[in-house]
Amino acid sequence: MLVAVVSANDSDSSRTHVTPCRAPVSSGVPVSEAGTKGPGTYVVSGGASGIGAAFAARVAAAGRNVVVFDRDAERLASVVSRTGAGTVRAVTGDATSVEDVSRAVEVATEVFGSLDGILAAAGLASADYHANGHNVFGGGGRPELWADMVLTNVLGPALLAQVALPALASSRGRIVLLGSVGGFTASPGNLYSATKWAVTGLAENLRMYATTVGVGVTLMAPGRTATPFFPELAGPAMGVESVVDAILFAFDQPAGVDVNTVVVRSIGELR
Repeated sequence: MLVAVVSANDSDSSRTHVTPCRAPVSSGVPVSEAGTKGPGTYVVSGGASGIGAAFAARVAAAGRNVVVFDRDAERLASVVSRTGAGTVRAVTGDATSVEDVSRAVEVATEVFGSLDGILAAAGLASADYHANGHNVFGGGGRPELWADMVLTNVLGPALLAQVALPALASSRGRIVLLGSVGGFTASPGNLYSATKWAVTGLAENLRMYATTVGVGVTLMAPGRTATPFFPELAGPAMGVESVVDAILFAFDQPAGVDVNTVVVRSIGELR
C-alpha cells in the first residue's frame, strides 16, 4: 500500500534532561473523537512546537503515552502543561546527539515498558533560507548556518530510527519520518529542500531494512502548513491538525499493512 506524508517541522533538541510530567488520564475522550485507537507509547522529536507538539497533544488526549523530545526546555514544558490528558514525559536534548536520542528512547521503554512508534519531526531551515527567498547560493547565503540544518534534518531522523529499531521490532511498531513536499520538488539554490530530498531517500532505504524485522516506515510529506516554520503564510495552507490526522492514519494501520509515502497538500497548492 503506497501513501505519502512528509513535513518540514520546526523544532529540535540541547543536552539531555528528563522532566516527569504525569497528567491525569482522561476517560471521557472517545477514541474516534481523539482520532486515535488503542494504547501505545511514542517518542516524538521536535516535540516542542508545530506538528510534533500537535501530534503529542492528540495522542496524550487519547490516553496514549508520549515522550516529547526537543532542545527547547521551556517550550517542552509548555507543551506538557497544555496536553491536559494522557501520560507524558519531556526529555530535553539534541536530535543530532546519539546519547540524547538514546536517553529519550530509554525513557519510553523504562517508564512505559515498550515503544510502539516514533515520529521524527525535528527539523529546521537556516535563517538565510527565509531571508533570501529559499536561495542560499544566489547571494546572501551564510554557510556557517548550514551544518545545523543539514545535521538536524538528515542525521537527526536517522539516529532516532537507529536507536529505536530494536524496541520497535519487539512491538512490531512504526517509524514516521516528517519530510516535506520540498523533498519531491526543486527550486533554485534551495539547500533546505535538498535535506528533505535526503529524508525521502532515507525513508525508502530504511523501509527496505525495517520491513525485514517487522517495522513499518512512513514518510510524511506535508505541503504548506500553519506552523512557526512559516512565519508569513500567503496562499493555500493546511492547519496542523490535518497533518496530524495523516500521521495517525499511518500509525493506526492494522497489523501487516505498511503505508510508506504520504504527500499532503492544501487544495490549490501548486508545488
